Amino acid sequence: MARGTGSEDPQAEPHGGTESPERTGRSRTAVVVGGGIAGLVAARTLLQRGLHVTVLERSGRFGGTVDGRLLGGLQLDSGAESFSTRSATVPALADELGLGGRIVSPDASGAWVQLPGKDLRASAQPLPTSGVLGIPADPSDPATTAVIGRAGALRASLDRVLPVGPLATRSQVSLGELVRIRMGDEVLNRLVAPVAGGVFSADPDDLDVDSVAPGLRVTMARLGSLGAAAGALRKAAPAGAAVGGLVGGMAQLRDALVQELRAGGADLRTGEQVRAISSSGTGWTVTTEHSTLTRHIRADGVLIATEGRAAVDLLAPVIPAIATERPDPVPGVALVTLIVDVPELDARPRGTGVLVARGVQGVAAKALTHATAKWAWLRDQAGPGSHVLRLSFGRVGDTAADVGLATPDDVLYRHALADASTLLAVPIHDADVLDWDVVRWAGALPHASVGHRERVGRIRALVAGRSASLAVTGGWLAGTGLVSVIDDARVRASALADALADAPTQAPAPAPAPASAEAPAADGPAGQV
Repeated sequence: MARGTGSEDPQAEPHGGTESPERTGRSRTAVVVGGGIAGLVAARTLLQRGLHVTVLERSGRFGGTVDGRLLGGLQLDSGAESFSTRSATVPALADELGLGGRIVSPDASGAWVQLPGKDLRASAQPLPTSGVLGIPADPSDPATTAVIGRAGALRASLDRVLPVGPLATRSQVSLGELVRIRMGDEVLNRLVAPVAGGVFSADPDDLDVDSVAPGLRVTMARLGSLGAAAGALRKAAPAGAAVGGLVGGMAQLRDALVQELRAGGADLRTGEQVRAISSSGTGWTVTTEHSTLTRHIRADGVLIATEGRAAVDLLAPVIPAIATERPDPVPGVALVTLIVDVPELDARPRGTGVLVARGVQGVAAKALTHATAKWAWLRDQAGPGSHVLRLSFGRVGDTAADVGLATPDDVLYRHALADASTLLAVPIHDADVLDWDVVRWAGALPHASVGHRERVGRIRALVAGRSASLAVTGGWLAGTGLVSVIDDARVRASALADALADAPTQAPAPAPAPASAEAPAADGPAGQV
């Protein structure tokens, strides 16, 4: 596999002036702004629909949070290292790209949760897997009771008899409110909060339940309890593990997409900062900067696939009303990877890793993944006694004093070494470390806060009202996780291709004046990991 070091440099020779992309026999042209997975998948869809496609990526590489690097002689993911198997989206894409034979499931031992307590070793427990997002299908199950205690299990059991009431139909309900009312604080704090922190880097009270767990409230209304709904959603997922991965790492997905796009004639450019988009006759002009050169690229359609704040900043000059929908900053995460020689870890003392509840004293990490315990292919490559540990730092609500994105590398390393020793209950020393590094993801974890679906609906309506030749996608709208990102990118790109095919000469509508009236809501996609 090619190393995911961001070394791709597929752009044309730098030049200024105005470009009209060569159509190479195709009737329409489209520019995709943003070369993360959303942008690459959208570009692939547009290319398959017969458009000439130009992809503009600000950074020096493609893939967004899907990336990899060589560390300690091992090819490792430096961002996303798995995908949800709740749908066939990612396996199908992998198969189309020739990677289907590399799909694997993680070790069946599962993860643990580290709870607060004077004796941290005693307060670590295996994480129950019967429900969704930490919500137990059966609070009386021994594995669940071991985490929430008997009193917590008794409180949670009231969920079976409490009337569902308006929780099933009221707008803007958070995951935290739903769990607290139905099952109580112990389930919320000791199960759901650690999972939400690990998956979304967010507090459950700030997460829109319909966005992070689609169908949960509807199923609760039908079955009469939250536990039954969580169990039903779990059973409805495809058989096998809740997540999957690729032998050799998830960065291969990015590499295969880039390779296919290049082979299909797409114009892929890195180091290209998009400064503005504007209507231009029957299409659009995209103004970019590369080094010190300014370019103007003409296209029939534009699809914005950047992170949320950048997307709104680009769209606001042509859709003034969208400026009020600019999302708040999202948390940054620092990922510390340790490669250690500690034979005691061969026993996988904490399964595939540990999620850390808030309030655990002496631990700064929010989660630890024991990668060589989780993935057999990586374990085989590392060999007996050698282990890969991934510790992540940073979540919503952290202050400048908390360990996270702004913490210097050497300080993060010390925290990671101490936290790994505590969470795995095995001493790990400097002398045991074969290699280590820090990867930082600034603003890379959008999460669906309360009211997210309504915001998405307003944004979709504003963009659709401006022009059918303009589209926007990305995790900040679609939701966290590759499934949601890929599905939404395909939908938006397909709609754009349809619009360009059906109305090839239609010019974008004039930019509207800022409106005070609330835009009509439209259903927006939502997803979960």
